Amino acid sequence: MAAPVAQEELPILEAVINIRNRLTALKRDRADFIKPSEVNALYQAVVKQVTKLNDVREENTTTCSNRVDTALADVFSLLSLCYLTLGRTKECPAVYSQLASMRQIITHMEESGHYNEPDLAPFHRRLGELRSIVQHDAESGKHPEAMTKLLERQLNECDAIVRSLQDSLSEISVELIPFHDRLVTLRRQLVALAAKEGSHKAELKPLADELRKIDSKRVDGKFLGPGGIVPASQAVCSSLLEDCFDILQQIKAQDESKNVASSLKPIHDRLSQLRAELENLVLTHRWSLRETDLYNYSLSLQEIDKMRIDGKFVDADGNRPPGQYVLLYLLRRCYGLIYRLLSSSEPVSEELMPIANKLSTVKKCLNEVCKHGGPFSPRDLYPYQLALHQIDSMRKDGKFVGHDGSVPEGQGIVMAHLNECHELLEMLKESMDEENNLYEDEDDEQVDETSDVITD
Repeated sequence: MAAPVAQEELPILEAVINIRNRLTALKRDRADFIKPSEVNALYQAVVKQVTKLNDVREENTTTCSNRVDTALADVFSLLSLCYLTLGRTKECPAVYSQLASMRQIITHMEESGHYNEPDLAPFHRRLGELRSIVQHDAESGKHPEAMTKLLERQLNECDAIVRSLQDSLSEISVELIPFHDRLVTLRRQLVALAAKEGSHKAELKPLADELRKIDSKRVDGKFLGPGGIVPASQAVCSSLLEDCFDILQQIKAQDESKNVASSLKPIHDRLSQLRAELENLVLTHRWSLRETDLYNYSLSLQEIDKMRIDGKFVDADGNRPPGQYVLLYLLRRCYGLIYRLLSSSEPVSEELMPIANKLSTVKKCLNEVCKHGGPFSPRDLYPYQLALHQIDSMRKDGKFVGHDGSVPEGQGIVMAHLNECHELLEMLKESMDEENNLYEDEDDEQVDETSDVITD
């Protein structure tokens, strides 16, 4: 339970809540693009409150986490998503939401205990990339020290979790790593299968056969290494194998009733809906995603996550109904989709994204035309020329300008796409001219041959 707010922190709480309300209003306004000037003003306002809070808490070292911290976390999440929406992905504030999303995933991985080295490698690599962004801003003084210190602390906490997970994997014997990696994959496939609608008999059989095959390699319940030795860390692989068989039996026994108790059905339906919406966003994010939209999804998932008691969902009587694997799979799947969307956010402002998408489509079409070859006529290339001319005419002094006269982020990327499209179009024009010259030469040769025949 959160600690009460000290009297000295009440004005700060009021100011932070006001900032949060303004950011929420900004997020909800779909009639207009998010303006950098508004985001910067709110960012400076929250930095000012953080500085005040640090001064207050330096005098009172016994302060525990309270409503001020919760409100600040909301504000930083919204600010971070605003920075991503503006295309400012290489700045400190944009890092915050990515770290928060990553932490949710790796905490769940730590809780489940089912992961392998390929699962951890992308997180380790991404932490290094995010750390370089924070260090660059800290050295350049681009963002206040309070912000960079907050992010460095979060980076260190995430890094500590990832290293802890890697250390636990290092305890597994080399001889058992192939078994462990395969069992982690099989368990993931089984849980994904349990969350799918309909009957799974056909898909279940090969997984069951593989589990039995792995089980048959044990002697007296132990996996053996070369020369009949018994490698260490048997318990990890054996418990994972048994867990896979448990899930297999649950799917078989409750295939018809869908493996989720009626008391957990509302949570299951809500998670299924969130997953469907997020999966749709993964497919269409270039055209339809505004990064600030992810805040509501994160909030919904956190509320569902908080319903668990000792890691399990319970009913009104405090019992743990069947279907836990399915709900946890859906919850973690949703966390993973949010992290994927945040990580794939491009350094292009939402104001320039329609232009970037149009250029990307034109470039794909031109590449296909180049690949399949001619002959071409001016009429064939006219639609591409028109599209590029329309985009070129949107520039002012060589730059794409926003509705408010500002210069949105992502100019370099959009210009690179535009130049590449022009180069492809010129290549096609040159090939068209070469073909026309070739046909003219052939026609001249035919005329010469015809005149020779007439002369003869």
